[in-house]
Amino acid sequence: MPLIDRFGRTIDYLRVSVTDRCDLRCGYCMPRDFKGFEEPADWLSFEEIERIVGAFVRLGTRHVRLTGGEPLTRRNLPELANRICALDGLDDLSVSTNGTMLARHASALKQAGVRRLNVSLDSLAGDCVESITGRDCLADVLQGLEVARAAGFTPIKINMVVMPDVNAHQVREMVDFCFERGFVLRLIETMPVGQTGRVSGWLPIESVLQPIRQELDLVPEIRPLGGGPARYWRTRDGKGQVGVITPMSQHFCETCNRVRLSVDGTLYLCLGQEDKVCLRTALRQGMDDHQLVTLIRSAIDRKPERHEFSQRPEKIVRFMSQTGG
Repeated sequence: MPLIDRFGRTIDYLRVSVTDRCDLRCGYCMPRDFKGFEEPADWLSFEEIERIVGAFVRLGTRHVRLTGGEPLTRRNLPELANRICALDGLDDLSVSTNGTMLARHASALKQAGVRRLNVSLDSLAGDCVESITGRDCLADVLQGLEVARAAGFTPIKINMVVMPDVNAHQVREMVDFCFERGFVLRLIETMPVGQTGRVSGWLPIESVLQPIRQELDLVPEIRPLGGGPARYWRTRDGKGQVGVITPMSQHFCETCNRVRLSVDGTLYLCLGQEDKVCLRTALRQGMDDHQLVTLIRSAIDRKPERHEFSQRPEKIVRFMSQTGG
């Protein structure tokens, strides 16, 4: 029987954070002064991650995404990807990355069975990227994208968090860049999580996209592109696609199909709520697979109806890197 919450939503998408560490310091995700790269003992092992993901797959999960932090900082990540891809019943494994190490790891990820990539890229201007991330890394990301494209990943989605007075004026340039290379662009509203999200405010994506949509004569995309909440538009010849993720201006909570597993084994039921269940402790206390499935079902029954980003923006005290982006 599939996982269905008390609001009738089928939960078939699991996001798994394999690390809370990252080589960048984007303000909307991680504290600028965060230090430490060693793997703590409270992180889930590959065996524990495989066991939890396996339980979700038996409960009807069809899409799994490996996230972080930066997942490519986790040692031997392709090994974990290979294990997850071998689970009977899983349709799709994808990875979200900042792209700085993608050139080194793209081939191994593809061989392990990863089909799709989401790459964070908020600007094509080197100084702007450095200001956002704290590092001069644009060339590394662009190289990683080309290597990934050559390796055969499809689609490759570019995630651009649109921030007022930072990069909103660069959206059209990013649209052209993605359309020319066959990447799918996704424009994301800033959420009140992390330093940037709490301090700088957010910009309705529609105000940025509307003139571009009219200029390029974009039409709604009917076909779903992955299992996420983005709404897409495309060029009439189908060669260019741009999506929007609007948690603030037009939330999609009524169709939410996902939960998030953090690297320390915490199951977060909503990105915009603090309700959570610790699976790591249960595993390490000897819980068997039947009990694990029961615990997951009871957790899903607690999934809230919606986030409270607009009503209570101060409520989320954790950073995105702790939850899993």
